[in-house]
Amino acid sequence: MTVQEQEQNKMEDKIRVIVADDHACVRAGVRSLLGQIGHVAVAGEADSTQALAELLDSCACDVVVTDLGMPGIDGESNAIQFLRRLLDQAPHLPVVVLTMIHQPSILMGLLQHGVAAIVDKRDMTASLIHAIDAGLTGQGYLSDHACAAIAKAEAPQPRAGVMSAGEWKVFTMYVSGMTISQIAVRLNRSAKTISTQKRNAMRKLGLETEADVIDYACQIGLT
Repeated sequence: MTVQEQEQNKMEDKIRVIVADDHACVRAGVRSLLGQIGHVAVAGEADSTQALAELLDSCACDVVVTDLGMPGIDGESNAIQFLRRLLDQAPHLPVVVLTMIHQPSILMGLLQHGVAAIVDKRDMTASLIHAIDAGLTGQGYLSDHACAAIAKAEAPQPRAGVMSAGEWKVFTMYVSGMTISQIAVRLNRSAKTISTQKRNAMRKLGLETEADVIDYACQIGLT
């Protein structure tokens, strides 16, 4: 048996994890942490949603550990829409979200769409391995900070509906600093239509005020 075949057999005996984050230091931290655990191995790394999609097509894995605030596909500014599609297409693949987002409605929405676990990056050292194991057994997992964030909401409920591509585009243009009128001109739509799409996007994200919009945009790297 060749060295390559031996290494392949070793990998198959372990939990194969794909790690996705646009910050090399975070990926290195996750790789180092998982390297200390005998039954887990990093099968591949990605620094964008596009790279993650390509890796999933070419690399066998048992769990995906991913950030949300990464460059997305087709101009998307984060990985949320991609993860929604992934979870619809591969519902049995455990996805562990590693994030600094602390908005209850967003975290609840991720759980609603089938994310196996959410780990706040501040809890990574203490919680990531537990989250991976829990995701594989279908138990679900929230790290301490993620659990506390959700608990802050009064009877938190995930918002109904998923944003359309048009609503997301309007929302990202708005948080980039464009006015409703400017967006209407750019997209050749009426200001009333753009305003409605912006409100719908806010409602589906669970955002009620302009301060909420700014906070959300900062959390996922839109600003």
